[in-house]
Amino acid sequence: MDRNRDIIICEVGLRDGLQNEKSFLTTDEKISILNKLTKAGFKIIEVGSFMSPKAVPQMADTDEIYKEANLSDDVEYRALIANLKGVERAIDCGCKKVKLNVSASYAHNIANLNMTPEESVNGFKDCVKLARENKIEVSGSISMPFGSPWEDEIPIEDIEKIIEAYLENGVNELSLSDASGLAYPSQVKSIVRHVKNKYKEVDWILHFHNTRGLGIANILAGYEEGVKKFDTSFAGLGGCPFVPGAAGNVSTEDVLNMFNQMKVETGIDIDSVIEIGQMIREKLNREVGSYVLKAGKSNDLKLELPKKRK
Repeated sequence: MDRNRDIIICEVGLRDGLQNEKSFLTTDEKISILNKLTKAGFKIIEVGSFMSPKAVPQMADTDEIYKEANLSDDVEYRALIANLKGVERAIDCGCKKVKLNVSASYAHNIANLNMTPEESVNGFKDCVKLARENKIEVSGSISMPFGSPWEDEIPIEDIEKIIEAYLENGVNELSLSDASGLAYPSQVKSIVRHVKNKYKEVDWILHFHNTRGLGIANILAGYEEGVKKFDTSFAGLGGCPFVPGAAGNVSTEDVLNMFNQMKVETGIDIDSVIEIGQMIREKLNREVGSYVLKAGKSNDLKLELPKKRK
């Protein structure tokens, strides 16, 4: 943990936010946003993914971004991968951190990765080995641990099997990712408390979508259980293409506004993030899932007291 921060906000807008957009940003536009995010104070930024360009065309230029951007040694720039090909692309473009993903939902893993959860887990070993041989750090993500639109709530035993598979392969930074938007605060508290107590060696990250408006409440629930890392997306962009009615990630601006009000130090300049969100909103030419972009920061409200009429 950065000594000047109480928590770490991991910005995922360039990947999880933009991958669901019909309007594509140019490589230069993405690099400009990446530079602004670095300058704003983020210490973890998800740059993109090394998926098939046919499957996720919005992320086809991730390699080019890594090669052309001026990356800071003080920032972790990570990318999502699905297989060995993803590791090979990371090696070729100089990416130093990759993230694997498997879903706790059987149906979702088939839809998202065209593999069963077991097949995904079996592929981790070679990916981790190749990454480590090339001095690339590895993180892991578990999608839909809080529930699936196909299977309702997921048994905790299924989540534990995936956690243990990651640990067996030497991956001890893990994200619980609510791609379905089904999580609710008391459930988040229960699951987070359970896995934190049982797997003390794991460095946990929480990732919530705001499909039903509970994303920021779920982040607060995780924070109250001692989690210190949270994924968020500028302007609240994002959404899982395989989930009906899926909405974006929790807005970075909204989360920063909440923690600023709580006097929790993030080390991030919220005004810079608001500028990025405004730029993205104009570029996409539509409303986005950010309350702060609509209403402004809480501490910007400084109305004059009304005077008594004579």
